[in-house]
This record gives sequence, C-alpha cells and structure tokens, in this order.
Amino acid sequence: MLRACPCGGESYAACCGPALDAGAYPATAEALMRSRYSAFALKRWRWLVDTHDPRTRGGLDEGQLQASSGETTWLGLEIVDTWRGAAKDKIGKVEFIARFEEAGGARGQIHERSRFRRAKGRWIYVDGVIGERP
Repeated sequence: MLRACPCGGESYAACCGPALDAGAYPATAEALMRSRYSAFALKRWRWLVDTHDPRTRGGLDEGQLQASSGETTWLGLEIVDTWRGAAKDKIGKVEFIARFEEAGGARGQIHERSRFRRAKGRWIYVDGVIGERP
C-alpha cells in the first residue's frame, strides 16, 4: 500500500487512490490532472484511456501508453496554475511541470497547459499544449 501519493498531494489513500483503485472520478480538473500523473507513475494505463476525451483520444490505447513509457520514472509534479475547473465548472485548465528520469539516467520535464471539460458529470482530459505559458 502506498503511503505518499505520486502527485505530491496528500496520502495516496486520501488523494489519487480513490480514483486509481476504485474508479471514483475526481471533483475538479486539478484533481483529475493529479490522478493522471499518478497513473503514469504507477503505470495504470486504463485510467489514462478512460479519462481522455474520446473526441481527442484518437487511437490511443493501453498498449501505446505502455510502449511509449519505456523505463521512465516520474520524479515529481508541480502545479503551476489553474483556471476554472472547480466542481461546478464545465471547463478548466491546469498548467503543470512533470519531472522524469529515463532509463539511461537522463532527466527531463514536461511543461504543459492541459484542457479539461465535464462530460456526463465527470472531468475528462481534452488535450494539452506543451511549452512555456501557452
């Protein structure tokens, strides 16, 4: 059982655990973003597919996610900014920096502003723009 949440939030049980272990949909866009980061860190590919907007997901599937992840180790998540995305909003954005290390020891980061929308009462990831302050 994980004690600390990979996303850097509260304990795993109080943060991303309910989403990843029990399928409880997060109440905010930021909470969904955190759960998606934790899903990458824990290799929970199904959650990433299930929470990606079908209109922008294309042919993305669990196998592609697994193949593209290689030996990546996720080192930490920093939430830079949020815009809307509260429980009663219909859209939201979360800007974040996710740090990682690859198999050979090379380190890097992803700086993205992700867009989210509510569909059938649940937050889903739409897409994201990578780079500085899109």
